[in-house]
Amino acid sequence: MHLTREEERVYDGEEGWARSAAMRILVKLGDLYGAERLIPIEWAHISGVSYKTGGDALIEFLEELVEAGGRVSTHTTLNPSSFDPAMPWCVNIPDRALQRQMHIIQLYQALGVEATLTCTPYYVEAPTPNSHLAWAESSAVVYANSIIGAWTNREGGPSALASAIIGKTPDHGMHRPENREPGVLVEVQTALMSEVEYGALGSYVGRLVGDKIPLFMNLGSPTEVQLRQLGAALASTGMVSMFRWGEEPKRGCMERIQVDGEAIKDAVENLSTTMEEPDLIYIGCPHCSPEEIREISELLRGRRVNPNRRLWICTSQYVKDEMRGCVAEIERAGGRVIAGTCAVVSWLRETGVDVVLTNSAKAMHYLPTLGGVEVTAGSLRECIEAACN
Repeated sequence: MHLTREEERVYDGEEGWARSAAMRILVKLGDLYGAERLIPIEWAHISGVSYKTGGDALIEFLEELVEAGGRVSTHTTLNPSSFDPAMPWCVNIPDRALQRQMHIIQLYQALGVEATLTCTPYYVEAPTPNSHLAWAESSAVVYANSIIGAWTNREGGPSALASAIIGKTPDHGMHRPENREPGVLVEVQTALMSEVEYGALGSYVGRLVGDKIPLFMNLGSPTEVQLRQLGAALASTGMVSMFRWGEEPKRGCMERIQVDGEAIKDAVENLSTTMEEPDLIYIGCPHCSPEEIREISELLRGRRVNPNRRLWICTSQYVKDEMRGCVAEIERAGGRVIAGTCAVVSWLRETGVDVVLTNSAKAMHYLPTLGGVEVTAGSLRECIEAACN
């Protein structure tokens, strides 16, 4: 990969160890994927925040960067942590883990990273269409490429942080126009009704297409929430970085996948690992949008959450503050609006959770392994009904 003279100086350590280490990560990735150069980015978004998943190794790495004077050089945001910093008592987190988690957030802030603690940074601020990003959250990557029209590869936490420090990323993959063309035609042969069915479609197709870009035919008129759940599920079960819909295929010989109503029904059933009654109803994976917070508040108006169940609504602190009237209504009904965290990377078993009902195919994919809990599927409306019954 070709480096400019300025980039060579950074690589050789003339601007310090932190920038040199970051540049070496990017060069190694660029060489691996055949990139010819680095290109500037507008925004980096970093995963690898939860102490539950990152542990002390993450802390040691960040401490080294901070001690070496590391600093991001572009707009940089942060994925959710393992608990809401404003309400740590919502989960039964060990004291040491609580302290270490707060230390991780503080280390990122020392590097100049904005502690947004959300997997939906585009609700805080929308990227510019056609802008180049280095985002590490898989559901946000798919959203940025597919719905916003920005350009980003599916970065890992270290590569996103390296791009944040340098302000550049290798020019390959989704940054190249020729790599953004669909490779699989998905013919949907049934009407999809809820966000769960869109997630089930994504989960089903993601397993089949790998990293190819699917072009969906006959999706109807999906809402933003339904498209977001489709993309998040695609990224969870496959390596999809982008999908397309609502356009005619350009290649006649494209591979085709047909998905009928029976396949969707089976996919929804396969998301669940149990039919037992839930003790936690969880909405917000990816984090809820303002519109979802409003809809939840309307569904809960005049009702009460069953005292034997917990209703968690996860979102960013930004959306929680923006929708404080709806948040107050949800909490008056007995729900809890939690910011800055995600059940997938939190302490569920330790908090006494055994079965989770959720409308998120992504959460249902990860919670059994990462959270050690059983899961069951339901639409947003079905989740609220279960919470109040």
